[in-house]
Amino acid sequence: MKHHPPHPFFSNLSLASQTLALFTMGIMAGFFWTYSINVNLAMLEMDGPVYAIVQSAFNRNVRHPMFFAFFFGPVPLALAPLLFSWPQRRRLWWVLLAVAGLAYALGIVWFTRSVNLPLNALTEAWSPSALPLDWAHTRDAWNRANDWRAGISSAAFTLVALSLGLRLHSSATKP
Repeated sequence: MKHHPPHPFFSNLSLASQTLALFTMGIMAGFFWTYSINVNLAMLEMDGPVYAIVQSAFNRNVRHPMFFAFFFGPVPLALAPLLFSWPQRRRLWWVLLAVAGLAYALGIVWFTRSVNLPLNALTEAWSPSALPLDWAHTRDAWNRANDWRAGISSAAFTLVALSLGLRLHSSATKP
């Protein structure tokens, strides 16, 4: 069976989507790492009432369209080039992109919903003047969960970067 190259429009759309997946995953990896190596460390210096107030404020103020676009965007942006380039599914760049998209979907979106959001709900329900005795345990669990997100988002970003590099290299070396 003869392989037909995809229409240039779909090739360009696929490449643009993959590039945007790289960009959005990079933004999110930077966000999670900045939180882990700066914000969380500073928050360890806060007493319970201050932590409760500030963490709740962070949780409330991160809920805006720009954050949601960058948080959820990598999933469809990684999926689109996979669909547009289905005939290339056996190529290494395609497989790396698929693994990156799946890692982000499960390791960031699903993990956040399953772990971080319930912890956020706990901290937002606290009264700073009457914290639960285990408040520091909740803070530490949230910090560990965010460290996990920093690692997974960085790995996904790296896989998309490798994928894009391989894709561009294979396109450049074709006769």
